Amino acid sequence: MEEVVNYNDIIKQSFLNMHSSGGITIADIGASLLVTFLISLCIFWVYKTTFKGVLYTHSFNISLVMVSMVTALIIMTISTNLILSLGMVGALSIVRFRTAVKDPLDIVFMFWAISVGIANGAMQFQLSIVGSLFIGVVLYMFTNIKLTNNPYLLVVNYKNGFDDEVMRHINSKVSKYKIKSKTVSSDNVELTLEVRVLKGNTDFVNEISDNEVISNIVLVSYDGDYVS
Repeated sequence: MEEVVNYNDIIKQSFLNMHSSGGITIADIGASLLVTFLISLCIFWVYKTTFKGVLYTHSFNISLVMVSMVTALIIMTISTNLILSLGMVGALSIVRFRTAVKDPLDIVFMFWAISVGIANGAMQFQLSIVGSLFIGVVLYMFTNIKLTNNPYLLVVNYKNGFDDEVMRHINSKVSKYKIKSKTVSSDNVELTLEVRVLKGNTDFVNEISDNEVISNIVLVSYDGDYVS
């Protein structure tokens, strides 16, 4: 007659083996941390070479390496015992991170680092290596794609009351644009437009500035994020 094992039996057995190492040897720990460190160095390099933001943060890049290694240690710890895994889940559930993420790609790299730590902590080295190679190639490829029409913000300052004249002048120089904001004061208007520049050709800026009612015009790089 087969013995029926219920959930309580599993909990009791796990509690009895709470102090057991689960068969993880020093060699296993060393191999896991070494592979994690090497792959996280690749993540470090990919992040640095593909960074397209305004200010590169070296400390965040270092944190990617440390997150991978710490995650690997956590996974090795909880993989040996059910009680420890439940306790670790409860402990991690109270952790809160308040640092604002400025670039959405930073979240991708953080999840990549955590995934590497999870895979290597579970001794899934092949999955970690192959997956990281594929992700690295995809990230490097997409972040280095050059757009034929680069987006820019065109900021035009002109005298109040000359809206129609300025818009006719802009329409004659720019074929396609999108109005992002318009700020009006008693004697001045600031108009912000999203424009597309073909192959870095910015001669139209000089042509627009020839109008005498336009006091100032600025063309700045635009990454798609705009706060009105």
